[in-house]
Amino acid sequence: MTERSSHDPESFAAPLRDQLELFLDDHRRALHDCLDDLTEEEARRRLVPSATTLLGLVKHAAFVEQVWFDEAITARSRAEIGCPADPDESFRLGDDDTIESVRADYRRTCAASRAAAAGLGIDDEVTGNRRGPLPLRWVYLHALRELAQHCGHADVLRELVLAAREPGPT
Repeated sequence: MTERSSHDPESFAAPLRDQLELFLDDHRRALHDCLDDLTEEEARRRLVPSATTLLGLVKHAAFVEQVWFDEAITARSRAEIGCPADPDESFRLGDDDTIESVRADYRRTCAASRAAAAGLGIDDEVTGNRRGPLPLRWVYLHALRELAQHCGHADVLRELVLAAREPGPT
């Protein structure tokens, strides 16, 4: 993941687009890194009634990137992109999903997202979303909101996973 950060002082006065991209990259990195030092079992552990797991969150984040930076920008269908039609399906893990494979896919997807948006201006409209034409600015803000929400989920799930490692009170 890119090492740029919204916490770097030079970013404080950067143009809006640069700031949005820095915040997106901060959240992309946080989701990627939520799997650090976990076992495969811990990454897959279900701690809530939904299908949400840490590994599933990172897999879903790749789906979010594909929907907002591929489907919305290129107007390709989800089938053409190779991503699930339904967001709930994007959390489901296959037997071949590992920490490394999901992370590698997420890194590739984030790089593709950056490349897809690179040639557009912040106020350029993208036409591939079901809502109709949207300015890239709105896409950035929506993706940022969704990634931030999932970072919060990941923080809580990771805390629960790590707490389960510790012996109980004596």
